[in-house]
Amino acid sequence: MRRDCTFFKSSIKGECLLDAYDAAEKNCTYEEYLCTLLEQEVLTRDENSRRLRIKQAGFPVLKTLEGFDFNAIPSLNKQKVLALSRCEYIRAKENVIAIGSVGTGKSHICSALALCACQMGCRVRFYTAPGLVTELLQAQREHRLNKFEKRWLNYDLVLIDELGYVPYTKEGAELLFRFVASRYERGSVMITTNLEFANWTQVFGDEMLTTALLDRLTHRCHILVMNGESYIIPL
Repeated sequence: MRRDCTFFKSSIKGECLLDAYDAAEKNCTYEEYLCTLLEQEVLTRDENSRRLRIKQAGFPVLKTLEGFDFNAIPSLNKQKVLALSRCEYIRAKENVIAIGSVGTGKSHICSALALCACQMGCRVRFYTAPGLVTELLQAQREHRLNKFEKRWLNYDLVLIDELGYVPYTKEGAELLFRFVASRYERGSVMITTNLEFANWTQVFGDEMLTTALLDRLTHRCHILVMNGESYIIPL
């Protein structure tokens, strides 16, 4: 306990001493009071860490599984999604790809799963596919691509949203391939796309590069099929 006290003493604030009055009224021993104080500090630190992970993930909007209407997309296997929310695929360094037509909630589901990962202690980063390619191109122009690579390899899960909406230049496609290849069996990648795998050459241009990319992504990968009418409610 002395070691715990030394570790936490710098962050236990004066307002926590108010609990001492409650402890005295309940005739708690000093050790009981101190244990309660340390437990509260651990909970506070855990919550602060959770909030920081969510902030650093860069989600544009926070989405939850509870906020998704699974009945609206019958092609989606709900039990599979709930199993993925336990994040065992991240520990196994497996990938997730959500495929479906526009407006079926792919971004919602994957953002919610990524949020679950944050809450379970995983380091997560959200990118749109065009945004990631732009960052990669800029990093290469500024001769800091290796530094950027070291940073992205620190994430347990990288979510790449909206792959397939715009084609990439040869340079952009090659950099995105490098990104995915570097994480192969080293960290999980989650992707949302409106394109069937056979049509990915429309985005990457080169058939050989596309095949190599898919080989790495789909090896040990969970596929979520999300087809149906648009899940997005019109304004």
